[in-house]
Amino acid sequence: MNAILSLAMGYFVGCINPAAWVGKKKHVDLKQSGTGNLGATNTALVLGKNAGYFVLFFDIFKSFFSYKAARLLFPRLAATAGLLAGIGVLLGHCFPVFMHFQGGKGLASFGGLVLAHDPVLFVILLSSGLVISCTLHYGVYLAAYAAVMFPIASFLRRGEYLDLLLTAIAGGLIFCMHLGNLKRAITHEDPIQIKDGLNRIFNREE
Repeated sequence: MNAILSLAMGYFVGCINPAAWVGKKKHVDLKQSGTGNLGATNTALVLGKNAGYFVLFFDIFKSFFSYKAARLLFPRLAATAGLLAGIGVLLGHCFPVFMHFQGGKGLASFGGLVLAHDPVLFVILLSSGLVISCTLHYGVYLAAYAAVMFPIASFLRRGEYLDLLLTAIAGGLIFCMHLGNLKRAITHEDPIQIKDGLNRIFNREE
């Protein structure tokens, strides 16, 4: 029962989408603008870096908060409750019931889950993932790399099979959500490389 409650709590927190809020305030439908994604990157591309920062940190925080809250509410489940809540947040972010199940792709929320579960691993995956992405010129490689390596590295550090299963579910969801972008990056069909995206964001007037 507590496992279900952890997952459900995370899901409804995940349904809170700051990109939709910001877009509504600015009278812009982000699902019809830019990349069409309700996430931090598209928010920054369309509405500027300050809006993007707000969405980024909010999405990270909602996973981090849900993970820690679930562990406090259900101490007997410990990290399992946190991971279930984090998975719930990812599902709510990607498939929000209040927005016809059309949300974002969940990378920032995934980052919040990794940060809450293992801060050291978060730093390792983020730094190495950024190096890979910058080398290959597309940000989606960070998402794919982190999604694959999170369950592997977490298992190597903790050696728990339930941990491996839950982190693999979280990583698998993020990998699937970014699969289309990954295919376009591999075939160089994605028009927005990291350098182009950063130029558009930081040279744009707020």
